[in-house]
Amino acid sequence: MRQNSSSLIIAGGCFWGVEELFRAEKGVLSTEVGYSGGNTENPVYQTVKTGKTGHAEALKIEFDPTLTDYEKLFNFFFSIHDPTTLNQQGNDKGSQYRSAIFFQTEEEKRAALKVIEDVAAKNYWKKPIVTEVVPYKNFYSAEKEHQDYLQKNPGGYTCHFKRY
Repeated sequence: MRQNSSSLIIAGGCFWGVEELFRAEKGVLSTEVGYSGGNTENPVYQTVKTGKTGHAEALKIEFDPTLTDYEKLFNFFFSIHDPTTLNQQGNDKGSQYRSAIFFQTEEEKRAALKVIEDVAAKNYWKKPIVTEVVPYKNFYSAEKEHQDYLQKNPGGYTCHFKRY
């Protein structure tokens, strides 16, 4: 991580689409897809996709805190995926596609909970938000072929888009 930068780790379904949308956000310095939140050490895609590792497909975001902050990034996160579907985004079903924020600091946790409350109050979603806000415990980088996937495969699958 660069000096004077911050990071966050989120999961919002298939990591390809989440990464592609976040890479263009103001203040985002880098993105990396991977696996987070499970109990299996050094997981690989072939096992994560079974849903048996406990990991979610996740995105690590490094950002410049002078250009953006947790609240702005979390607001964007909630606008690009459906946080009301438990263990599902679009056609992707299973705990590996859950909506989650893996907080690393109390500041990040407070920002996440505030944004969830704000988004719920604005009624962007007609059902309750089920996004997990849980302490960070691990992040494992996904295989090379998954990094920057939609940059390498512009017609590739994604169920992510700006919803509001």
